[in-house]
Amino acid sequence: MSVLTSANADESAETPAAVDLGPASALSCRECGERFPLGPIFACASCFGPLEVAYDLPGGDPEALRRTIEAGPNSIWRYAPLLPVPADVAEKPNLNPGCTPLVRADRLAAELGVTGGLHIKDDSGNPTHSFKDRVVANAVEAARAFGFTTLSCSSTGNLAGAVGAAAARAGLRSCVFIPHDLEQGKVVMAAVYGGELVAIEGTYDDVNRFCSELIGDPIGEGWGFVNVNLRPYYAEGSKTLAYEICEQLGWKLPDQLVIPIASGSQLTKIDKGLKELIKLGLVEDRPYKIFGAQAEGCSPVARAFKDGHDVVRPVKPDTIAKSLAIGNPADGPYVLDIARRTGGAVEDVDDEQIVAAIKLLARTEGIFAETAGGVTVGVTRKLLAAGLLDPAATTVVLNTGDGLKTLDAVASTTGPSATIRPNLDSFREAGLA
Repeated sequence: MSVLTSANADESAETPAAVDLGPASALSCRECGERFPLGPIFACASCFGPLEVAYDLPGGDPEALRRTIEAGPNSIWRYAPLLPVPADVAEKPNLNPGCTPLVRADRLAAELGVTGGLHIKDDSGNPTHSFKDRVVANAVEAARAFGFTTLSCSSTGNLAGAVGAAAARAGLRSCVFIPHDLEQGKVVMAAVYGGELVAIEGTYDDVNRFCSELIGDPIGEGWGFVNVNLRPYYAEGSKTLAYEICEQLGWKLPDQLVIPIASGSQLTKIDKGLKELIKLGLVEDRPYKIFGAQAEGCSPVARAFKDGHDVVRPVKPDTIAKSLAIGNPADGPYVLDIARRTGGAVEDVDDEQIVAAIKLLARTEGIFAETAGGVTVGVTRKLLAAGLLDPAATTVVLNTGDGLKTLDAVASTTGPSATIRPNLDSFREAGLA
């Protein structure tokens, strides 16, 4: 389960017959382009660049493919022909995530001065209430294909819960690793599914380093780490956000998207998904802009973007947005490339702005976002004020999780409007009548 070496790489890079991951044909290095057979590997043997899934995507009539997708299940598996999963994936025990609402946010748009149509892609409606269910669902299919018996991950919270739930549903053992200081709601949600939950003293980056060591040890034999040795397959689940957004817009590309950055993988895969839709003829090929959003207390990509750098310097996280608190984001350089290529930007907001944005979204649209959603809404507001977002363009802002997981962020400033005695006089005295 370690990095594949040139000695055991199949030069033809053909998929082993025993591995059925649908249209996935090989793994391809994002840096040098070298191809490898499908397997539990994540880095190129030649240049150590990250690997991603390469496909034999369906050709032919785009209208026929659209009809096939629209007739599919009400989950991400309607896009199975575009994902590294077997054709019968919807028939297997899994959590069936996806098909979450794209909310037309007119009241929020009015407050922010957006006239071109503002939408919130609200992924809090997934089975464990975050977008992580999408990526884990893909990783589970890879784990099954490669014969793993234990599902694992390093996590800032949401992923731990998603892995625990998906493993329980699939009949796999789970053992997940988190920083010791996560929000209590996320800790409880990760533990309730009955798997092993291990808290590690340190930051997420410390947890991730430990997991990388565990993969190389005999203890880790038979373990599928969704965001390490299964990462190429896991990451593809984020493409389904792009697919759904375009389908929900009537098979149209949005003009601009605001996406949170933790590792940066979600942003890069949404861009990949949009490009695939264009290539397949499912949407019209026209420009779109991608904007990345970070918390000021963990904003290495935003800092690199503003400074005009190509290298993302690691930082030590210090923010209430713990789900985005990855100080050394693996996909940071690719995020910079995409923001610059599309004419977007990467911006950050401080903790006070995050809380204000959570409350603004809740008050205007009835969506209680976790702190990552506060980051995207807060950054949207900041980008509009700076003239970087076009208020007349169709804009999609991602909310990736449920605010019930991050109650501490707003608890100190949110509560009863008044405490009264159980009679009308007391109600009137409180000024509520």
